[in-house]
Amino acid sequence: MVNTNNQAAIALSHPTGNTFVRALLDSLQQANRLAMFFTTLAIEPDSWYLDLLPGNIGKELLRRNYNVPTNKTYTYPIKELTRMVAAKVGLGSLTEHETGWACIDAVYQDLDREVARVLLASATEQGVYIANQKVGAVYCYEDAALQTFQAAKQTGLICGYDLPIAYWQTVQQLLYEEAERLPQWEPTLIGTSDSQAKLDRKVQELELADVVVCPSQFVYESLPEAARASKKCIVAEFGSPQISPTLLQTRNSQQHSADRPLRLLFAGSMSQRKGLADVFAAMQLLDRSDIELVVLGSPIASMDFYRAQYANFTYEPTRPHAEVLKLMLSCDVLVLPSIVEGRALVQQEAMSCGLPIIVTPNAGGQDLVEPEQTGFLVPMRSPERLAEVFNWFADHRDRLPEMSSAAQAKAAAITWAGYGHKIIEALMT
Repeated sequence: MVNTNNQAAIALSHPTGNTFVRALLDSLQQANRLAMFFTTLAIEPDSWYLDLLPGNIGKELLRRNYNVPTNKTYTYPIKELTRMVAAKVGLGSLTEHETGWACIDAVYQDLDREVARVLLASATEQGVYIANQKVGAVYCYEDAALQTFQAAKQTGLICGYDLPIAYWQTVQQLLYEEAERLPQWEPTLIGTSDSQAKLDRKVQELELADVVVCPSQFVYESLPEAARASKKCIVAEFGSPQISPTLLQTRNSQQHSADRPLRLLFAGSMSQRKGLADVFAAMQLLDRSDIELVVLGSPIASMDFYRAQYANFTYEPTRPHAEVLKLMLSCDVLVLPSIVEGRALVQQEAMSCGLPIIVTPNAGGQDLVEPEQTGFLVPMRSPERLAEVFNWFADHRDRLPEMSSAAQAKAAAITWAGYGHKIIEALMT
């Protein structure tokens, strides 16, 4: 590993942006460490053309607005724009998994290639300079790092690698086991169809990385032992959202009343990767009318398929984030018995809204659980244990107010500022 000096900055690359990318961008700028943010699209909210675009494309583009100065933002938009439009106009062949000209893998690899080109073009005998700042490290995400890392190695930069979900070998093993265990749910798993070439790229990315950042202990433990022994591997937990006090006040005094059913919330894609089949199986083991299962998420199969597995759930379609929080505030407990994740953000969102959680270690939030205080940790693939915990909550409704407060306090202690600081410190020391 090449050590950077105290003045060196970090070039950050991510094709589509998300909550944890934005948090790291904020930390880098506050520390004056951002050399450049490479992405596909970065839209100004007052752009004149947004209202002229068909359908919801304008609204989708607005989600690509970043609090980063234009002189610190490098965009490479063609394939990503094509990918977004293709789905709206019936050109699905353009986005076919791994083969479409504008599939998500092509978008990732195009940006990766362009970042590598810029790094090599910016190299001098004194180092790599971008926007008049000396670069000491690049920070990339899984599937969009290989060519960037190859260029970084040629120019003496540290390679920071973000692994947002468990390492692919663990993912594949768990999902294939799940497909054999519950074959009817296999179409919902997604992630069992990656080509060998894509898996080989993941191996090469990890081999080239100097610093590996994992969002949870589960992801860290999924890394090959050789990588953990030879690289700086750290856990940087995602931060918790800040919930408006006004919104929290909507939880009225009847929230935990025994006069209505206990509302269990499952939130996420309606897949067995997140353990939905086990939630349904647990509910079938119970014979209680005082527990209601609320399922918020995107169906991957037909609704008839889900109703055939367990009919008596309340379905809530996806909605804007503010509306998701309002729904959470109407529920009592979050259940997410995932088979494989990185660190499901919904855990801390729910806790910030006052919901204790029922999760597996594989959901990535093992550190969030204090038994019978902030929730319960359950083994994966255990409907029987889930049913026991559901019963416990229904029988201990009087414990919900104190558990709600404990969950909020636990979530509030884990911040996005701390997340960003851990990553910067790992790259710069």
